[in-house]
Amino acid sequence: MQLSVIIPVYNEVDNVASLLGEVNRALRGHLDFEVVVVDDGSTDGTFNRLTELRRNTPELRVVRHRRNFGQSAGIISGVKNARAPIIATLDGDGQNDPADIPALFERAIDVGGDGAPVLVAGNRQKRNDSWLRRFSSRVANGVRQRLLKDDCRDTGCGLKVFPRDTFLMLPHFDHLHRFLPALFKRAGANVVNAPVNHRPRTRGQSKYGVWNRLWVGIVDLFGVMWLQRRSCRPEWDYEPE
Repeated sequence: MQLSVIIPVYNEVDNVASLLGEVNRALRGHLDFEVVVVDDGSTDGTFNRLTELRRNTPELRVVRHRRNFGQSAGIISGVKNARAPIIATLDGDGQNDPADIPALFERAIDVGGDGAPVLVAGNRQKRNDSWLRRFSSRVANGVRQRLLKDDCRDTGCGLKVFPRDTFLMLPHFDHLHRFLPALFKRAGANVVNAPVNHRPRTRGQSKYGVWNRLWVGIVDLFGVMWLQRRSCRPEWDYEPE
């Protein structure tokens, strides 16, 4: 198996079928893959819909949280249950385009050919969001890049490709998905930006607003800065045979 696609979802009963169909059309015949959907305590029938979809979708595997733990917890659970060495993450709201996954996967393979881990971060070329959300993201990205120097222009994009083993070595905390480029750099990985499509949400409701993104991001930003200063990556010139 080459690739595990991780999709955390919360109350996305109207989105999961169409999104899984798009993932399968984008990857079948091109990659040996699986899709791990993590139901983060949905209350709208999402899990029942996923159970139905499993009958005709051999690539689909489902993880269910006992309650809502948040997007980062969904990604962590998905990666821990994944079976492929390379991970692609995708938001469950349908705004990320699964057709972009193969190009990001190939970029990860090409750049990581020298053995160094690499995170390929999708950069949304045309945001299909409100002007306030676009403005707040622009400000947040600018502050984050200045303070963390994470080499990523759009860390809020959910579409990313990275090695599973490197992710499992990262410190895991709530909202870590906002800081994956900085955390991967801290672990010695290269960060590569790649243009991706961004689509308007057509079903369901957004789980984030401007304010809950802003205040949580500020608190976590200082925590990640602390982690960067406390990085510990020893090197050795002899190891046991």
